[in-house]
Amino acid sequence: MKALRNLKIIVAALTVLVAAGTVGFHLIEGWPWFDGFYMVVTTFTTIGYQEIHPLSHPGRVFNVTLIILGVGLLFLGIGTATQALLEFELGQFFGKRRMERDIERLSGHYILCGAGRVGRSAARELARESMPFVVVENDPEKLAKYSDGGWLTLVGDATQEKILRDAHIERARGLVAATTTDATNMYIVLTARSLNPKLRIIARASEEQAEKHLISAGADTVISPYTFAGHRIAQSFLRPHVLDFLDIATAREGKLDLEIEEVLVENGSSFAGTTIEGSRIRQEMGVIVLAIKRTGAGMRFNPAPEDRIEAGDYLIAMGEPASLRRLEDTATARTR
Repeated sequence: MKALRNLKIIVAALTVLVAAGTVGFHLIEGWPWFDGFYMVVTTFTTIGYQEIHPLSHPGRVFNVTLIILGVGLLFLGIGTATQALLEFELGQFFGKRRMERDIERLSGHYILCGAGRVGRSAARELARESMPFVVVENDPEKLAKYSDGGWLTLVGDATQEKILRDAHIERARGLVAATTTDATNMYIVLTARSLNPKLRIIARASEEQAEKHLISAGADTVISPYTFAGHRIAQSFLRPHVLDFLDIATAREGKLDLEIEEVLVENGSSFAGTTIEGSRIRQEMGVIVLAIKRTGAGMRFNPAPEDRIEAGDYLIAMGEPASLRRLEDTATARTR
């Protein structure tokens, strides 16, 4: 904020001028240091007390200079401080109104409940993919750190129906319950499931025994950061090269230009009703189909050439980003 920067410069200039005035009265008039400082303060604040000691002609000239510079800087500082305050208050007001309008327009978005480390990590990944989301957090100080990054935020208790309705849960695609306590996450899951039965809900669990309760409450997936970290540590010892490959293939800044993506095969796509071999995905697009996910039939890994692709299937595929975009265009029938 420009006004705040100017205010800092004015305060620094006033501090230098006070110090210079104190030194000047000490050297010109021979006054004690505190008397010189007291004279400068009464001069700048225009209080109008009489002079502590009679001034010589050079002292009066010096004092006139101090009055012109000091009083001018003081009033300039007051004006700048007022401007900074107005900019801050207006910025807060209009920023809040703009965020409310942006949240009002959300649809097909994700609701992240909790601005802790897990919630922030999920938000960063969604932001990288340019996916719409809103972060709900009860602590305004936590949200203040991330609203400057352009994230939509909502202050409130995510266990309350009103807050989730304010986040437009009825139009949301998914919800993450990522607070630090399992009990709070369970209440969030219960409330969210009652408001939107079709919502995909992912919950964080700190304790192992909380997983089954969160599933019973309505969570589709439960993730324990501690279990995941322990599993990854063990795999780093047992299968380090496998983990290195997965990190390279799934990281956005990897050494290989590879991604792993899931692609929905829609009705009307040229892939629907064909086999893996007949689709010629590998030959024409350079994409490897790692698995086929079919609703109600589980996941088929490493599908055989004769395995069929049906509308509604999800293809778990790996390849270069451009090739995966071509696969997605064909699978979603956008090339018709």
